[in-house]
Amino acid sequence: MTPRLRDTPRTGQEPPRPPAGSGPVPDGPHVPVHEHITDALKAPAFVRLSGSVVLARFETMKVYAALGAVRELLDRGRIVPGQTLVDSSSGIYALALALACHRYGLGCHIVASTAVDTVTRAQLEVLGATVDQMPPSDSLRLDQERRVRHVRRLLAERPGLHWMRQYHDPVHLSGYREFAELAEKALPGGELTVVGAVGTGASTGGLTRALRGRGRAVRLVGVQPFGSVTFGSEGFRDPDALIAGIGSSVPFGNVRHELYDTLHWLDFRHAMAGAVSLLRAHAVFAGLSTGAAHLAARWEAAQHPGGTYLVLGADTGHRYTERVFARHTEAPDPHTLRPARIEALDALRPPWSVMRWQGRPAPEAARLPAHETAQVTRAQETAPGGAR
Repeated sequence: MTPRLRDTPRTGQEPPRPPAGSGPVPDGPHVPVHEHITDALKAPAFVRLSGSVVLARFETMKVYAALGAVRELLDRGRIVPGQTLVDSSSGIYALALALACHRYGLGCHIVASTAVDTVTRAQLEVLGATVDQMPPSDSLRLDQERRVRHVRRLLAERPGLHWMRQYHDPVHLSGYREFAELAEKALPGGELTVVGAVGTGASTGGLTRALRGRGRAVRLVGVQPFGSVTFGSEGFRDPDALIAGIGSSVPFGNVRHELYDTLHWLDFRHAMAGAVSLLRAHAVFAGLSTGAAHLAARWEAAQHPGGTYLVLGADTGHRYTERVFARHTEAPDPHTLRPARIEALDALRPPWSVMRWQGRPAPEAARLPAHETAQVTRAQETAPGGAR
């Protein structure tokens, strides 16, 4: 499509010219008119950041998780039209679930983290979701535990609710099969390394499992904040707090530790550097988890040339406007940042460490209690194709 030119040229300058090769949209495949906004939101934009690094940029990537999960649950009869779905969320999944419920005529109840902002909450309420938000807390663990306890109380009071269990039910991995097909078409053949922040484990795990299931050789690089139990950094506390949406203070059943080849742990300032440089160098406005993945991918591509590095850009940067982008002059220069290479978790240290994970199992503190493991196993056994 021909780029839009300025209405008037800047003083003493020629109007900017369209890039070479631009012009009218050529004849080609049918351009769809979507029946619901979720179909438009779930599709990523693939943007080349360098010769070997490509960003899959989403408005909200968790639409894949929520939409895929709701469809499968309806198809398998685990939920029925008109039923109310409930889950705990720090924001992105809440909006994705509300959108999926809007599409399929389901009720939605969100037990929201203290971190959910007014913009997200307003969208949830207008979409018809009911919201219980936790009181302010400086402890992510306390916030998460409060939310889970509140969900359990709701289930006891209202037996007809269906708890989505985004952290544990493997049905959330299934939606990423469609993303895997798109990634294969956009980046056919050759070596592929997926670089993404690890929250619930659904996006990195679901995408990688689907790509490997299609016969693609994929290396998986996970990104974590300090203070997260998921990959053993719970002994640290980032003074600027955990990056929203990644890491966890409690074990998550959907994190498949054996899928990961390499792990990066970054603090807030390093994630900030990645997010600000992504906007400055590539005009991409994305969140802190994307910034952290971008910084890790830059380093990985420099250390291991060859192949393609696919960075998962989970959401936009809007909820970080004040905390990150308004303070852009404070962001470190990413070219000056290097990780400490470590061989074992006892050598882990801020502000940035990298380790070859090589499919290790979950650290002890990241393993689910026996009763939770049994619930996850039952869910896996009833998932399409069984537990994998």
